[in-house]
Amino acid sequence: MAGLVDTHAHLDELEGLGPAVERAKRAGVTAIISMGQDLASNIKTLELAAAYPGFIYPAIGLHPWSLGNMSPHVLEENISFIRENLQDTVALGEVGMDYDKRVLKGAGKDQQKEVLKSLLNLAVELDRPVSFHCRYAWKDSLQIVKESGIRRLVFHWYTGFSSTLAELIEGGYYISATPAAEYHDEHRRAIREAPVERLLLETDCPVPYGREEKYSSEPADMLRSLKAAAAIKGIGQDELSHIVRGNTTRLFGI
Repeated sequence: MAGLVDTHAHLDELEGLGPAVERAKRAGVTAIISMGQDLASNIKTLELAAAYPGFIYPAIGLHPWSLGNMSPHVLEENISFIRENLQDTVALGEVGMDYDKRVLKGAGKDQQKEVLKSLLNLAVELDRPVSFHCRYAWKDSLQIVKESGIRRLVFHWYTGFSSTLAELIEGGYYISATPAAEYHDEHRRAIREAPVERLLLETDCPVPYGREEKYSSEPADMLRSLKAAAAIKGIGQDELSHIVRGNTTRLFGI
């Protein structure tokens, strides 16, 4: 089996990082891309990458969830930090759009679009790939992504329309499989429809998964993502791990 790269994790939120890293290594994980989502988590993510060189790789971003009630001064402080430090990362992320009504109460569609366009411009300028959050905003998100000129991007944990999926695949973008591939119908359908050459694996840890019995995820749960995605695609886990490893290298350069 090729070494597994957890392409989307929130290690700054993970309790007991040291033991979790050791469990991940025993599970065959050879690298983790840790995502930031606001100023505090971006700073912590860069610190974690410095503490685990060659294993934890940093991405910094500004999540749409973080925009709610953010003052113009604080927003500019967040964007300035990304501008000043993005060159020291492997990706811009986590960024994106979220039209869930709870998110829209704090950050409307127009504000999300404006911030996202600014961030994608930075990624284009500094030639960084993007890890993209998209919920209930699939068409608008893809339109903005395409207009930005960004070429390397993954729609992480994709659950959107098949028509939008076909269009994003045509645009050369990727989607990623999480442990939710074990049971989530829309996520499983997206994995089934996406070419294996456009598939990545991740955990989005420490997000909880499961239906009957929930668990808090960690990077070692990459084995769940791999097993579920391989079963959906009808290929062996070893074969899928090699294909996905190549995809990850092409997108993130690691």
